[in-house]
Amino acid sequence: MMSKTFVTYIICAVIAVCFHEAAHGYVANFFGDSTAKRAGRLTLNPIRHIDPFGTVVLPLLLIIAGLPVFGYAKPVPVNVSRLRNPRNHSVLVSLAGPGLNLAFAAISVAICRLSGASFDSFTGTLIADSLLSLNIAQAFGLFGLVNVLLAGFNLLPFPPLDGSAVIERLVPQKHIAKYYAMRQSAMPFLFGLLILNGLFFHVGNGMLDSMLNLFERLAFKS
Repeated sequence: MMSKTFVTYIICAVIAVCFHEAAHGYVANFFGDSTAKRAGRLTLNPIRHIDPFGTVVLPLLLIIAGLPVFGYAKPVPVNVSRLRNPRNHSVLVSLAGPGLNLAFAAISVAICRLSGASFDSFTGTLIADSLLSLNIAQAFGLFGLVNVLLAGFNLLPFPPLDGSAVIERLVPQKHIAKYYAMRQSAMPFLFGLLILNGLFFHVGNGMLDSMLNLFERLAFKS
């Protein structure tokens, strides 16, 4: 039977992923590309963002294997050539998702601090000293945690993750079309790096650990 914490984590993850993907579409639409709007992806309806493998099969396989659970949603379609300033606006579109996740994490920090809860690193539990209920502190603690993980993972500079927008700015204009084509088909290679547990894991794990430690220090009293 799934614990209340696990169910809350899943709910937080669904909300964070839906807002993340919708943010890409809204920013693209603002800068002139209505592809996501016409595809019905400017929505918080989780069904519209589900990827059969990344959202359902992969997390279930990881749960069965007893490994850390992660997944991904169906990317929002963006036609870079329709943006008013493709090279600059595409970077903003890419960063919109993790940017919104970091904003949610900041809101979670504020609410957790307001709750007055402290984090016992020895037992790994929250301790009430409440202006708000401990349940609220726990829920927003999980919501902030999920958003930090989602933002941190997506900001890694590996295609097709959002952080690869930094690399994109370094690609010469004459090769940009080939880069976009490569970026769209890069997901299998990304998971290959994850499975091989090499450079990607070393860089990514260090970055995520730093972000999570910072979130914990900001959100809860020690």
